[in-house]
Amino acid sequence: MVMGGTGNANNLLGSRYRILRELGRGGFGYTYLAEDVNRFNELCVLKEFLPQVNDDEALQKAKQLFEREADVLYQLNHPQIPKFRELLRVQARGQGRLFLVQDYVEGPTYQELLETRLHSGNRFAESEVIQLLQQILPVLNYLHSVGVIHRDIAPDNLISRNLDGLPVLIDFGGVKQLATVVQQKVGADVVPTRLGKAGYAPEEQMASGQVSPSADLYALAVTALVLLTGQSPDALYDRYTQRWRWQDYVALSPKLAKVLERMLAPRVGDRYSSATAVARALSTPDTYAMPDAALRSDSPTPTVAVAPGMGSNPSTMVAPPGSLPAAPAKSTKQPIANRTGGCFQALFGLFLLIGSIGLVWWIASRWDPNGPVTSPDADNPAETQPGDNTDAALSPEEQARKAALRQKRDRLGVDERYLISVTDQLFYSQYPDLQRPLNDDPADTDLRAEWDSIANEVLDVLDAELSAAARQRLGSYTASDREQWRQRVNQKFVSSRALYDLTDAKFEYLYPQAAQQNFIDQPIGQIWHGLADDRVRSIESGDRLEEIRFASGEFSQSLRDRLGPGEGRIYVLNLSEGQLLRLNLQAQPGTTRLSLYVPSPNDAVPFLLEDASERTWSGTLPQSGYYEIVVVNLQSSALNYALDVGVDNVSSTPTEPAPAEDKN
Repeated sequence: MVMGGTGNANNLLGSRYRILRELGRGGFGYTYLAEDVNRFNELCVLKEFLPQVNDDEALQKAKQLFEREADVLYQLNHPQIPKFRELLRVQARGQGRLFLVQDYVEGPTYQELLETRLHSGNRFAESEVIQLLQQILPVLNYLHSVGVIHRDIAPDNLISRNLDGLPVLIDFGGVKQLATVVQQKVGADVVPTRLGKAGYAPEEQMASGQVSPSADLYALAVTALVLLTGQSPDALYDRYTQRWRWQDYVALSPKLAKVLERMLAPRVGDRYSSATAVARALSTPDTYAMPDAALRSDSPTPTVAVAPGMGSNPSTMVAPPGSLPAAPAKSTKQPIANRTGGCFQALFGLFLLIGSIGLVWWIASRWDPNGPVTSPDADNPAETQPGDNTDAALSPEEQARKAALRQKRDRLGVDERYLISVTDQLFYSQYPDLQRPLNDDPADTDLRAEWDSIANEVLDVLDAELSAAARQRLGSYTASDREQWRQRVNQKFVSSRALYDLTDAKFEYLYPQAAQQNFIDQPIGQIWHGLADDRVRSIESGDRLEEIRFASGEFSQSLRDRLGPGEGRIYVLNLSEGQLLRLNLQAQPGTTRLSLYVPSPNDAVPFLLEDASERTWSGTLPQSGYYEIVVVNLQSSALNYALDVGVDNVSSTPTEPAPAEDKN
């Protein structure tokens, strides 16, 4: 992108805005991320207005109309709508350019969140979508009450704000409304613009441009279905029968299904008349009645219950996500398992019960070829006799397979009972409808092979990802270990937030589906603890920790590194309150998460960045002490990156940092 021609030696747009990068482009112009140098380099968004007109006279008239109508936009005032700051006029090469300047909202779009979920084999749960609807309907009610219709609601125009996890509506209809007015008034030679996104906008909007509040509600319903199913609108809508076929992909509670069907009615008069009416329908007591299965049995991927949210990743799921309703206060960051929804507990309780009376017994007996057998069926105690060689009922191939597993487990030093429990968990999560223990019957041969395969995969992960010390402790980690780790990393001016960032990233890479669940006290959670244990040691050794120091007369550093899949690095630097810090992470979009933690988190300032997809930050520091910068790799491949850190007013004698025990 080349801005150029701003008429400023410092290459500032309007002598004020420094363009960082292009965010997007569409039929109405370009959108840029910029810094406002007059407001401590605060990030903002610039939208250039480029009406589709054919001559200079028409362009001039379009600008006049745009300036006159822009006042409507500036009157909008809602906390979930980016605030417009000003209308900027710039002369470049003898031509005038128009920009709308608005607040910048940090956070992933719901489209990005969905893509992250789909990459992990997941999608949004019904509870998440209900929460999204409840949080965005008041915004639509406000817009409609002042005569503005969005016209383009879709997952990529909703941002889950990092600050509080609330959905923020961007690219709202005011800009498109202005463009429409311009096109209508400039003349017949104007190229018409079709408003709305195909598949999301109702037929009357796409065919004739006719819009009403119900058009926004229609698009919101399509957005909900896309998040619930992971399918595009084209896949969900049958154009031959002119019917929505979302029921082929997801089973919803009767109440939500009824609400969405009415929002998607073909005729305007059959839809809800207002956003308030939809909210009222959702608030009916039976709205939250969930179906027995979140998805149809023929659906390839089960839906997990994760609070809607922040992020394209579990670590961002704070009062959920973010946002997570049941999440603990962010003053002390919790492992991702403690910050996500817990519908998985019921399923785990089921297979844990089954395992305790059947599967655990059955497999345990096979770990010891000479172990006694007691029939799981109390009504048929004579089926087996104590002292029988139970492996005799298995084929030679299966006996050899189990012997190899025993040898591998012994070599790695993994506790037998732990391996059985974690394999049971993964097995029953893969076969949730199997509500019985396995047995010697030939009918279970394939299931026993699958169990052994899962156990072997677990051992492969433990071999590749955990140290011998961590493997030997699996099954015995507790909350007291997490507290000890916090104290140890605090001695290096590292918080538990940063430690958990590194651990979460690797665990999410290894077990993306389990990472969406409340796993911390489940067998799979012991692997998370093992990863954390190893990362504590790597922080203490300096392998994953680097302190940034500025030499006399220097005000910036550029650090380069390479991270493996799911890996991360922590940087600490001792700074003083009032200094200006600038960060720029050079990496491909969507490949990293960036966090910036304060020395002493509190309710007012729990952090400056947490699990952010954005790669730039600047601002005045609120505290003195050690700040932490955490970079994690979200890719399934290695990542090369550069981190540029600049600090104004670098002091040769930094303020004494906060005591280690004050770090969370």
